[in-house]
Amino acid sequence: MTLSGRVALVTGASQGIGRACALKLAAAGATVAVAARNQEKLAELLQQIEAGGGKASAFPVDVADEDQVKTAFKAVLGQLGKIDILVNNAGITRDQLVLRMKRADWDSVLNTNLTSAYLCIQQAIGSMLKQRWGRIINITSIFGQMGQAGQANYAASKAGLIGLTMAIAREVGSRNITCNAVAPGFIETAMTSGFSNEFRENALKNIPLGRIGTPEDVANTVAFLASEEASYITGHVLSVNGGMLMG
Repeated sequence: MTLSGRVALVTGASQGIGRACALKLAAAGATVAVAARNQEKLAELLQQIEAGGGKASAFPVDVADEDQVKTAFKAVLGQLGKIDILVNNAGITRDQLVLRMKRADWDSVLNTNLTSAYLCIQQAIGSMLKQRWGRIINITSIFGQMGQAGQANYAASKAGLIGLTMAIAREVGSRNITCNAVAPGFIETAMTSGFSNEFRENALKNIPLGRIGTPEDVANTVAFLASEEASYITGHVLSVNGGMLMG
C-alpha cells in the first residue's frame, strides 16, 4: 500500500490523531501538508517526518476562520501543486449539560468541528475534480453515533460530519473521488487525558478488546481509506472503537 506521488492535507495535525495521521501518510509515501494553530508543534512534527525520510510542509491555520482556511489552501496548492487527500481532523470540546451550555460554546464547537470540514472540502475539491481522483476522510466520533451526556454540541457536530460525508460521497463519486468517515471510540489523546480513572475503568468494561485505542489505530485506518486499495469504499463510516459500539 503506497501513497507515493500523492499530496495529503491534514487539519489539526499538531497533536493526537492528526499528528499520527500525518506521520502515517508520510511514511506511506505521501507529501503531507500539516495544518494547525500551534506553529511550534507543527515545526516539531516536520522535523520528525523529515527525520524519517518523509516530505512535509507546515501551514498555520485556524480552521474556524474562513479567511484563514482560504489563505492556507491557496498556499498549499501554490506550493505543492495539488491536494489528493484531505483529512478533516481538527476538533475541540466545550462540554456542559445542555441546560447550562452557552451559545458561544455551541457555536465554537460546531464551527471548528463541522463547518470547518465544509470549508476545507470546498477549497480542496477543485483540485480533486480536475485530476479526477481524490480521498476525503472526515474524523467523526463514536459520540456522533450514540450521543454523550454533557456533549450535545460535540455529538451534534460529529453526527453532522457523518451526514456531510454521505452527501459529499454522492456528489463526487462519479469523478473517482471517495468520501468516508472514521469514527474513533475511546482513544488516548490530550482530549481524553483529563478523564477520571473511574470513567476510564467504566469505559474499559464496555470495550470488548479490553484496551483504550491509540492515535496510531486511527491513523492506520485513515491511511487505508486514502489508498488505492479502498477505491470502492465511499459514504462509509468506519468505526475504530475496539467493539465499544456495534450494529
